[in-house]
Amino acid sequence: MSSDSDPLLPKRFLFRFAAPCFYRARLWSDAGARLGEKYRLVSFGELEDRANWADVRMAWNENGLALSIRVEGKRQTPWCRAARPEESDGLQVFIDTRDVQGIHRASRFCHWFVFLPGGSGRQHAEPTAQWLPIARAREHPREVEARHLQVRSEKRIDGYLLEAFIPSEVLTGFDPKEHPRLGFTYAVIDREVGEQTWGVGSPMPYQEDPSLWATLELVQ
Repeated sequence: MSSDSDPLLPKRFLFRFAAPCFYRARLWSDAGARLGEKYRLVSFGELEDRANWADVRMAWNENGLALSIRVEGKRQTPWCRAARPEESDGLQVFIDTRDVQGIHRASRFCHWFVFLPGGSGRQHAEPTAQWLPIARAREHPREVEARHLQVRSEKRIDGYLLEAFIPSEVLTGFDPKEHPRLGFTYAVIDREVGEQTWGVGSPMPYQEDPSLWATLELVQ
């Protein structure tokens, strides 16, 4: 049996969520994304009384997707290693450009990107962007080299700001006009303050099961 405080299944597993992602004419510049309040993603974690310690924002246009996160409440420096991206503090993004609901193994339209506020360069101080293959996928999209992704970060007293840009050419199947809905979830991972996810979180296998992702509606 389970109690209300320890449910057998997380509440976010019981629903199929959709939320808007708004258009922006210019997604990226030398200063990053700089996404305003309009682009903040709605939080589904509140259904499970989970506090948000990361402000996550996202925008789109025909050229790709831009994201930003502001992590607060930290006392420690983020732990980041380019050689161990899955274990590092930072942002993990999962995208299905066809939003095929109900599939449990990723298709070639499913993508996994990791953006870290550190992990590269001398003393692991430079931000990191990587594409990763999804475990158990039936078929992988084209492999994406890090040089095709954009990422920048800023240290803050109690955390960091991280911004990223994913160009449309690295997103297999990205066609906003014909397919204006994306399967999507994110995970902000932090060894100090925990895990914040858009859809269901651990121990559910959201890293490899697209049926656990929610839906982004690309609104122009």
